[in-house]
Amino acid sequence: MQNDELQGQLRRLIDGVMNGKMSRREAIRRATVLGISAPVAASLIRSGVAMAQSTPEATALAPGHSIVVPEGLRTDLAGQRISVVLADASSPSVPFSDAAHARFTEVTGIEINSIPGEQSTTDRLAIYNQQFAAQSSDIDVVQIDVIHPGILAQHAFDLAPALSEQASMHFQAIVENNTVNGALIAMPWFTDAGLFWYRTDLLEKYGLSVPMTWSEFETAAQTIQEGERSSNPDFYGFVFQGNAYEGLTCNGLEWQYSNGGGRIVEDVEGTPTVTLNNEAAIASFERARSWVGNIAPEGVTTYQEPDSLNVFQAGNAAFLRNWPYVWATTQVEGSPVNGLVDVGSIPMGEGEGASHAATLGGWQLMVSKYSQATDAAVEYVKYMTSPEIQKAKAIENSNLPTIASVYDDADVAAASEFIPRLKEVFQGGAVARPSSVTSFLYNDVSIAYFTGLNQVLTGQAEAAAAVEDITSQIEDIISEL
Repeated sequence: MQNDELQGQLRRLIDGVMNGKMSRREAIRRATVLGISAPVAASLIRSGVAMAQSTPEATALAPGHSIVVPEGLRTDLAGQRISVVLADASSPSVPFSDAAHARFTEVTGIEINSIPGEQSTTDRLAIYNQQFAAQSSDIDVVQIDVIHPGILAQHAFDLAPALSEQASMHFQAIVENNTVNGALIAMPWFTDAGLFWYRTDLLEKYGLSVPMTWSEFETAAQTIQEGERSSNPDFYGFVFQGNAYEGLTCNGLEWQYSNGGGRIVEDVEGTPTVTLNNEAAIASFERARSWVGNIAPEGVTTYQEPDSLNVFQAGNAAFLRNWPYVWATTQVEGSPVNGLVDVGSIPMGEGEGASHAATLGGWQLMVSKYSQATDAAVEYVKYMTSPEIQKAKAIENSNLPTIASVYDDADVAAASEFIPRLKEVFQGGAVARPSSVTSFLYNDVSIAYFTGLNQVLTGQAEAAAAVEDITSQIEDIISEL
């Protein structure tokens, strides 16, 4: 489950308790099914309910209260009707989207038929593929995952001619991810990125600075772990997502890219080329292997996002690699780490080409090329991905904008001190998975990558041999392109 889905699930459980639709015990039980430990789940739900109950002035504000309609929207398309697929029906973002749609219709006269999407991104993609294979015109605009542009490119209406100017406002790493063979497949809507979480109290206790390089990180993690083990034998320096699944592709890409090892598969003069087999990438995997059983638990090779969060949330780790939703889960009353956590960029190597890295997540809006109302659909996407709507969405839904200027907005900062702090992360090292360049074969590419990398972490394979094998597999896969 991706982090935005997990956050949405937690919000729905809290809403269920608030609305009397389920007991707290049932909410905690459901949270444990999601992979959250019972104590952490109880803390999150209790704090979420308390926060909602203690701020009646906030809940009294109508959804969409912060929306300012962008200037220059077309009014010559009044009477047209488009169907859009955004979040699932129970998502906490639905009221805001409904309000945004109402304002759009009020100004443009274009009517919106909002259709709930699937909660699972896998199920969502499967349904999209069915609809597009039939060349159905029933759907005009769809919300797609950051790894889907390459897969869905053949079914997308090119947004570049109409929206290139607006696209220039967005983080270019995401725009590049959404561009396939020169066509802008989708516009960035809201984003996500891998982040480096750390315990501020422990850095201060041991006289350490926030590590900026992997060498500094290893020294800090080892120092803190040795010091804390005297009172907590379960304490580790670092936890991350090491299981053989998509999350490990995100971690591995950050390790190799931050060490100057490239992006797995890259476009070289118009040809998808596997660039993984290089010394910097191999060294990054060897380094990660050295963490397992030392500054990270042996079991980290089975961890996904909730597992690593549970260790960190319980106060049993100094550093964590995870997604932005960690901020909300650690800043709640009763959390062992409440007020003791901060966030920054993932450390980097020290050789040629090294830089900070943050694997991109998030969602985009795509217009179907089978739409019979493409002008209206494009206008809708222009509206929903505008700075004005991104600002309102950040204020009301805490979604991370894809436009740098929105992070500097005083109203956004007032609503969430956390959001402005992430601008540097997105500008300084955001890196996309090779989903666009590998097109419909990305899933196979990712499986080959994370399976081989997991074998390195578990000691089943040496890094150099594994990289050579992964490279061979991926070359075979993309030969079908």
